This record gives sequence, structure tokens and C-alpha cells, in this order.
Amino acid sequence: MANTEKEKLFAEFPAVSTEQWEAVITTDLKGADYERKLVWRTAEGFNVRPYYRAENLEGIEFLGSQAGEFPYVRGTHNSNDWAIHQTVNVKCPKAANQEALALLNSGVNSLGFCLCAMESVTAEDIDTLLEGICIPAVELTFAGKNFVPTADLIFAKIESLGLNKDEVKVNFIFDPIVKDLSQKGIYCCGDEEGTACYEAVAAFIKKTAEYKHIRVVNVSGQIFSNAGSTIVEELAFSLAAGHDYIVKLTEMGLPVDLVARKIRFSFAVTSNYFMEIAKFRAARMLWANIVKGYNPEKGCSAKMFAHAVTSTWNQTVYDPYVNMLRGTTEAMSATLAGVHSLEVVPFNASYEEPTEFSKRIARNVELLLKHESHFDQVVDPAGGSYYIETLTKNIAEQAWKLFLEVEDKGGYVAAFKAGFIVERVKASAAAKDKNITTRRQILLGANQYPNFTEVADAAVSADVVTRQEKENVLTPYRGAMAFEAMRLHVDRSGKEPKAFMLTCGSLSMARARAQFSCNFFACAGIRVQDNTFFKSLEEGVAAALEAKADIVVVCASDDDYAEVAPKIKEMLGGKAILVVAGAPACAPELEAQGITNFINVKSNVLETLKFYLKELGI
Repeated sequence: MANTEKEKLFAEFPAVSTEQWEAVITTDLKGADYERKLVWRTAEGFNVRPYYRAENLEGIEFLGSQAGEFPYVRGTHNSNDWAIHQTVNVKCPKAANQEALALLNSGVNSLGFCLCAMESVTAEDIDTLLEGICIPAVELTFAGKNFVPTADLIFAKIESLGLNKDEVKVNFIFDPIVKDLSQKGIYCCGDEEGTACYEAVAAFIKKTAEYKHIRVVNVSGQIFSNAGSTIVEELAFSLAAGHDYIVKLTEMGLPVDLVARKIRFSFAVTSNYFMEIAKFRAARMLWANIVKGYNPEKGCSAKMFAHAVTSTWNQTVYDPYVNMLRGTTEAMSATLAGVHSLEVVPFNASYEEPTEFSKRIARNVELLLKHESHFDQVVDPAGGSYYIETLTKNIAEQAWKLFLEVEDKGGYVAAFKAGFIVERVKASAAAKDKNITTRRQILLGANQYPNFTEVADAAVSADVVTRQEKENVLTPYRGAMAFEAMRLHVDRSGKEPKAFMLTCGSLSMARARAQFSCNFFACAGIRVQDNTFFKSLEEGVAAALEAKADIVVVCASDDDYAEVAPKIKEMLGGKAILVVAGAPACAPELEAQGITNFINVKSNVLETLKFYLKELGI
């Protein structure tokens, strides 16, 4: 279309100023507070406005750069063909090899081998594990215990094959700072300062120096997220840990170009859809600037190598198929953001060994995004979005601020030993926990919209839903655990407590409150009996007693409660716990008559349900 035609087209749509938008919004709010109604106060340290315009992008310095150009906001390469990653837990090398070969024939092109179950690994084990795998055609990642000798064996195997060094793509999960020190309180080598660990890392970096695509150091950023951190904290602390590796290894005489190219970052990707897209864009920019500060000889040394793995923090053991949906939206965020590789965690991984079905669904999420949705055909589709560009800027600013705060404390390790890292993450986790108990944050199937008739899978044990907290270290957990522990206790109690909805008064309010109350009590595994409407209180109470209800929830309008609640209490005669759905103005009068149980949107759902279970003797 010619420019003149474009001008004619847009001339039909006169520009609308921000002032005009704001005037319309103010009118529509009808006196309600703009900030309270429309502004999202994030846990990341900045507010999100209800809309953004071109003027919001003024002064953003990274705009205009392309994919593959510093500071790599839009991607480290001019493509988006991410690697589809899946992990094989190695107990028997032969069986693991067979599974790996099957995965390669199923669309996976990035294999992870977790050797944690093996006490020791031999050269024969490595030969068996890699038999039939064309190493130049696939990316390999290795993790395990006592990993220095194991890594030496793997590298010796690679060397023995005489492969083109530029075609070997291998990652070794050495992470003494985050994976070991931050989770266990000690370095894997047992040395308080970690000297032996860093020396081992440095030695392996030197040994693999000629292999451009072998990465030795892994910054396990997903640990922060799965321990309850905010997105900004995960990013800032990961960058700080990565910077500590640069500092320590360059002090040992290694050039920054070599060190930077040997670092791999691994991040969680949560269901915070747009925020996660912005996180990865900000991460590339901040890391590029950190590395640039060391004046590397090659600009490509400043490119972040970012792997993503879908969150385990928000997985639930009740209604577990919802985890498939979570994994899908998370995978979309990661791939739109332009990660190097992605692993979708199987939906049942939180409570049992993933099955062939669950692993197939997990990898098929990525295959669908590639081959049916064609996400790999577009580089940084979020680029230019007023909203996401602003989010990228805000996340980068807050993460950089926190990164500098860590640096002022002497770097990541010093800040961790001083308790700063753990305190920050635990405070964020506590805030999330509170939001879950009050339903400000929803985990479907756990604290809202549970499957009323579901009983926990036989594979779900008490350990699966019990949070193991340790002092002074980061402990990954799942946000739903408190609700799941409560519900599992009910499921395994041998009792089936019942809550009966006594709907009366105003039909519309009765139905709305019955639906709310059913969802409320079912979160504890209490069986709920909904009812459309009772024409009389006598009919409703008789039905409740016949149903042998343990809890009777009166569902009506606020105006009805002053009259109907006392009558229902009298007719029940103490044969069931009476609960009023709502927060009526007449609550003080009802309490004076002995009606003290109320549930509403401001209730702490977890603590309220625990109270009723205690009243029922469960």
C-alpha cells in the first residue's frame, strides 16, 4: 500500500489523546478510586497501569535493537528454533539409553541425563548410556552426584570419538553456588570457602576450552522461583550468582570470554504469562551488560545461554491434569520470549515417577507450539508491544537494583552467608502463601474450583504434601501443599463430612452463595450437597437433617439473614454446625443469638476450613 493510501486510511481514525482516554475512564469509574480499581500492584516492586501508549516507551534505551544485536533483548540469534528438552532419570544405563533413543524418535532434540540415582559411574556405563546416540545431532545435558569424575568420563568418551569440536553441544550441571551452597548450606566439596569446587570447575573449563558449545557452569535459577521468590528476585539472584562465577574464575586466571561462554542459566517459567516473557528479555539485556563490563574480546561472549523449565511451585496433586494447562501457558511464555531450550515438567511429576503418558503430553506441548502453532517461525513477537516493552524495562530496573544491593554486600555468596538471600525469598514465599490462603492468588483444584468428588491418587503420600522447611537455606516447595495436606488428611480419615447448602430467600443471591460455599468447603475434601432452592425453611432443614449433614450453610441475601438464620438455628437444634454465607450488616445481631460462623470472600480459607475440621473432630 502506498504511503498516500496509508495516510488516507489513518485519517479516518483521528488520534485519541491520553487525556481523552483518562476522561472516559474516570466517567466509567463513577467515583471509584482509579488506583485501587485499575492499577495492579505487583510483588515485583512496580505497578502495572491499565493500558499503555507510545509515550510510555519514551526514554527506553534498548528499543530499536534487533535479535542478535547487543544488548540481545530481542534474542541472541535471528531465529527462534528452541531445543525441546526432556530429562531421563538414569538408574540402569541400558534402560536409560533405550528411553533416550525413543525420545529422539519422538521429537526431542535436547536430552538430559540425571545420574543422581547412581552412586558411581564407570566408563562402561557411559558407553552403554550413549550407545546409538549421534552426539552432533543432539544437545546433551548431564547432572549427578560426585560429578567431577563422572564429567571426566563423559568428556573422555566425547574425545575418543574424534568429533568436530564445533558440533558437540553438551552441558554439565556444575553449580556449587546455587544448587549446593544455597540449598544445603555447604559446598559439594565440603570446603567452607568452596575452593576445591571452583578449582574443579576451572580445571574442567580449561579442559573443554576448545569446545565452543560445551558449557560447564549451570546457574540453577529455577531454585529461587520454586522456593517462592518473585520474578525479580529469581532474575537478580541468578545474575548475582552468575557474576560470582565470573569473578571467582577470572581471579583464577581464566579469560572472561572463556568463562562467560561456559555459563548456562536455567530459569523457571511460571504462569505469570506476560511477566515471564519480559523476564527473559530483561535477563538477556542485564547479563550482556554485566559481561560487557569486563571488556571481552568478542561481543558474542555477552550472549546469555538460557534454558527454561516450567514451574513446579504451582503444580497441584489434586486435579493434576490442570498441570497440563499450566505447563502449556508457561511453555508459550518461554518460547515467545526466545529461550535456547525448554523442558515442560510432566503433570504428575510432583507425586510420582512420570509415566510414559505424562512425558509424552509434556513434550507434545512443545511439538504443538512448533509444528501447529509455528512459534518457532517468529522472533520476539512481543517486540514493540507497549505493555511488554514497559514490563521489560520495569523488571530490568528492579532486578538491577536488587543485583546491585547484592553486590554491595560482597556478591552472591557473601549475601547468602549473611542470610540476605534466604530472608528475601522466604518473605516473598510467605506473602504468596498468605495470598493463597485468602484466594488473592488462585491455584485451581486446590484453593478454588476443586473437583468435588475427587479423592487423592493412591500415589500421593503424606510426604508429597508436607513442606520440608530448613533454616538458612532455600527449600523448594509447592504453593498448594497446605491445602493438599488438609484435604489428604480428610481423604484418609475414613470419614466423609458433608456440607449442605440451604438455599432460601432471594433466588439469585441464594444460588450465587451456594456456588461460592460449595467451592469453599470442597477445598477441604468436605462433601458438598448443593440444592437449587427451598420454598420454605422447614423443607430445607428437614432435607438437611435427612441428608445427615455435618454443616448446614444458609445461602440467602443479606436482607434475609436477620430473619431466616435464627429460625434455621432453632430448627436444627444443634444437630449440625450452622454457617452463614456472606458478611451481612446484621452479623452482630446474629452473633448475639449464638450464630457465629460466617464465610465470605475476605475469609482466610485455609484457617477457616481447619477450624471446621477441628469442630468435626477430624
